[in-house]
Amino acid sequence: MSLRTDQLTTALQNVLGERIRNMKFALGEVTIVIDAIDALTVMTQLRDHPKLRFEQLVDLCGMDYSTYGEGTEQGNPEHARFAVIYHLLSIAHNYRLRVRVFAADDGFPLLPSVNEIWSAANWYEREAFDLFGILFTDHPDLRRLLTDYGFVGHPFRKDFPLSGHVEMRYDPDQQRVIYQPVTIEPRVITPRIVRAPNYADAEGFRKG
Repeated sequence: MSLRTDQLTTALQNVLGERIRNMKFALGEVTIVIDAIDALTVMTQLRDHPKLRFEQLVDLCGMDYSTYGEGTEQGNPEHARFAVIYHLLSIAHNYRLRVRVFAADDGFPLLPSVNEIWSAANWYEREAFDLFGILFTDHPDLRRLLTDYGFVGHPFRKDFPLSGHVEMRYDPDQQRVIYQPVTIEPRVITPRIVRAPNYADAEGFRKG
């Protein structure tokens, strides 16, 4: 780690203390994991404390860890399914920080909105709600952002089918666009060279 990274980790430990559930340095960046119940307090300290001063929220995204095999390495000992990742920038100190917050309830993932701390979070949180179904308390306008208002489900969840649940088409009789159940049957496409053992020999290819 560089001197600046050492200074950042020391400042984080001094300011946040036991609120840090996990801290990791990888790929040139520090990541901390905090509890959802501490999120607003910690985020406010990250923005306002003179030793940190993370004035800017660069990005916020949802995550679905339902098929992730190394949950404990992410500071997720309870193997919670949904999390939100915050990427922060301190212009004053030239620090970058990644903050991971897990939602306690997989069936109803809920986290506090940080829109009052960083106004840039508004549309990011709407995107995480739209794509992952993560809800944010006290968000001023939590509506879908990328999918249609009548869209069913959350397409970035790992259990969402690739073909979706409904399809849209124009009905000439009704003279309007209608939604209907997907007519494409799900199937696994296996390359011909895999499903036909002698495919290479049959096509005149030679091994070696």
